[in-house]
Amino acid sequence: MPHWQSGRPKRLVTAIKQAESYGLLGDQIAGTDFRFHIKISTGAGAFVCGESTALMASLEGQVGRPRAKYVHTVEKGFRDEPSNLNNVETYANVPVILLKGADWYAGMGTENSKGTKVFSLVGKIKNTGLVEVPMGMSLRDIAFTIGGGVPKKKKFKAIQTGGPSGGCIPETYLDLPVDYQKLAEVGSIMGSGGMIVMDQDTCMVDVARYFMDFLKEESCGQCNPCREGIKQVLEILTDICEGRGREGNIELLEELGKMIQKFSLCGLGTSAPNPVLTTILYFREEYEAHIKDKKCPAGVCKALFHYVIDTDACTGCHVCALKCPEEAISGEKKAPHVLDQEKCIKCGICYEACKFDAIVIR
Repeated sequence: MPHWQSGRPKRLVTAIKQAESYGLLGDQIAGTDFRFHIKISTGAGAFVCGESTALMASLEGQVGRPRAKYVHTVEKGFRDEPSNLNNVETYANVPVILLKGADWYAGMGTENSKGTKVFSLVGKIKNTGLVEVPMGMSLRDIAFTIGGGVPKKKKFKAIQTGGPSGGCIPETYLDLPVDYQKLAEVGSIMGSGGMIVMDQDTCMVDVARYFMDFLKEESCGQCNPCREGIKQVLEILTDICEGRGREGNIELLEELGKMIQKFSLCGLGTSAPNPVLTTILYFREEYEAHIKDKKCPAGVCKALFHYVIDTDACTGCHVCALKCPEEAISGEKKAPHVLDQEKCIKCGICYEACKFDAIVIR
């Protein structure tokens, strides 16, 4: 992780000062009349400023809002001057390409996606962290060979790529080679390189709700489809998770999602429905269980489930009773225990603590 000093990345500041002392930056570089300076500008962390024109506006001291793309930043960008904008990861590849050549770099990856990609591998996975892999490596190899698989013998359920506006990809596509084109084909994106692994205890409806809640706050609010559309989608998802889902909600979510994708001004809006549309596409039965049966199969949406003790499986080890913060579990040692539903706050501590699978979701 980078260290920060005075709002700036400390290591990059040091590198710039070193380059200046070596005569590689500044005035009269290498004894010539060529001058080149680098200045670091730090933003406020607005998600929408990942979009190029919003970032340009932010650098100019304006509100970070995107503008229409009929004028490209290479023609009129920062302060209406031609501007070259790339991700830090892209610039980091330049030195090694200059040293080893373009053919060497293009020798890695797939036909349409060359080189390597850095992913932030997190979630229900044994080995978390940043991993750099060649384009085209399968999701299975990343999650299970590098990541070590899902801990606690839990079942793999899905993997989301691309950050908050990425799609959720089910187990069926674990052998999918990861590149820009293949991810798009299954409804996801490469995005910022985020990769979140989810296991059997993940509610896909709640996942969609969580990311839409984030994106609602990060929308710049400039265009109606994104500002109002995401808000409406979030309200419907919240209703579903809290037991107020109705027939027709799934179809309405699909309609709203496609509208937001088609008519939003920038990449935040056009990609925002991905978590919703992919969870509906691949996990529609979970939405139907929430709406029709008023049940959350994963036991996440508190209004739609409760914990019970399977007396046949309970050994009376008393661990769940000791860990319960509300003293909702009682019983003698080596005898089946009882869970008081009136006291239970559905925190899940007993469920995680039980080694005999005696705490079950109903």
